[in-house]
Amino acid sequence: MAKTVTFEDPLGIGPPISLEKATVPSDLPDAEVRIGHIPVADPYYVDLGMLYRLAALEQVRQRRFSEIALHLALRGHMGTGKDHDLEQFAALLGFPYYRIPLTGEVRDITLIGSVKLHGDGKGGTESRWQDGDITRALRGPALVNLSELNAAGAETLFALHGLLDRHQALELQTGEMVRLRDDVRIFGTLNPTDLRDYAGTQTLNKAFADRWIIWEKEFPAEDDLRVMIERRHPTLSVEIVELMAKLAVEINESFVSGDSRTRVETPMSLRTVLDRIPAGLDMYAAAEDPLRRSWDEFVLPHIDPYDRDHYETVWAAVVRRGPAGRPFSE
Repeated sequence: MAKTVTFEDPLGIGPPISLEKATVPSDLPDAEVRIGHIPVADPYYVDLGMLYRLAALEQVRQRRFSEIALHLALRGHMGTGKDHDLEQFAALLGFPYYRIPLTGEVRDITLIGSVKLHGDGKGGTESRWQDGDITRALRGPALVNLSELNAAGAETLFALHGLLDRHQALELQTGEMVRLRDDVRIFGTLNPTDLRDYAGTQTLNKAFADRWIIWEKEFPAEDDLRVMIERRHPTLSVEIVELMAKLAVEINESFVSGDSRTRVETPMSLRTVLDRIPAGLDMYAAAEDPLRRSWDEFVLPHIDPYDRDHYETVWAAVVRRGPAGRPFSE
């Protein structure tokens, strides 16, 4: 009997969604390697509703649209957790997870494959086809995350058109057609295209963009951030948790602001809030002001020089002086 996993709507509006977990057939040539690609569920992950939405789309796909190309891309600023959402969805459903960055340096032969020369053991050579990253993932159960979609070169995008439309197949140089399996899901992530310093990104090709469902991923709200911090660091001072959440929200509101007078160019990512600042608090726990030392050593070095004045303005408005005493309880 197939195992299932149930997704609950964190907003309490939609009904629970139960989906069957993926299975890796034992007769696959790379079964052991593929099983090794199944991610481990993050015990500190907080679903703000994205996993439930992903599950709802999967339910729709299975119920009525199994023959239709429904590929989803998450668009959001750096540090909003786009890739982490997809990884955790794969972990819960038991999908081998393949994150394939589409940077400007990546070429179609890297992604799809090419014919290479190999020694034949007799002093000569023979040509053999060697799968690229995407082709390899498509040959078995997989959740494929094509990250940085709007950083890919034109030749890469055009090479993927046939896979992402109703044709749903890659045609290799050998003439082989690698068709999209029933147990393969293709997702993507991308940054918004605006004046931000996302080096190498560009406006997404219209024909390529039309092959995707695109959902926006926003920065977490203050209450959500508190829950995230408390789950990951349950012994952290309540006062410090509240200050960290307020700092992040204020900075990120300035980051998305349309007012050039207050707009900053570097957000406070989830990595900063959940990993770097707590590490600084632990390192400088004996300092007179541990939160300020963490701010100086683990936050400001990431900030462009012309943004530091605004960061300090936010600090003065929200914190002024951090709480005294040890940040973490024993």
